[in-house]
Amino acid sequence: MAYKNLEITPTNYNTQHTETLTHYYKGFSTTNPDNRGSKLYDFDLIKQNILNHFNTRKGQRVMNPNFGTIIWDTLMEPLTPNIRNLLTKDIEAICTADPRVYPTQIQVNEYEQGYLIDVVLVMKNTDQSSALRLLFDQNIGLVLQ
Repeated sequence: MAYKNLEITPTNYNTQHTETLTHYYKGFSTTNPDNRGSKLYDFDLIKQNILNHFNTRKGQRVMNPNFGTIIWDTLMEPLTPNIRNLLTKDIEAICTADPRVYPTQIQVNEYEQGYLIDVVLVMKNTDQSSALRLLFDQNIGLVLQ
């Protein structure tokens, strides 16, 4: 029986290859039509996962009633110190549920039709940080600003 001779040639790495090697996390998204190839990297992927969490009302997910956020249930409530504290704890729990990042700053502000939330996330084991600005509006839903 004859064997085939395989010839392996080394790949010449150019800057395009080294850029893809610097990504810590990679994944895909089917919700962003502007994203070519549906590939997401690092903070784009992490933000999409956190947005999925924020788009789910607590108790809405089958077999996981603790997944989601309480923000949708408190949208038209006045922003009292008690509600602000509840929302801050909920946002912190959602952000720390992702093992890749941790929140360093959370701000909850009242908006005419809901809440405006600013979160600064830091990727663990790196010096990279990213700001996330979320607008929870009763009429149009969640908007990433």
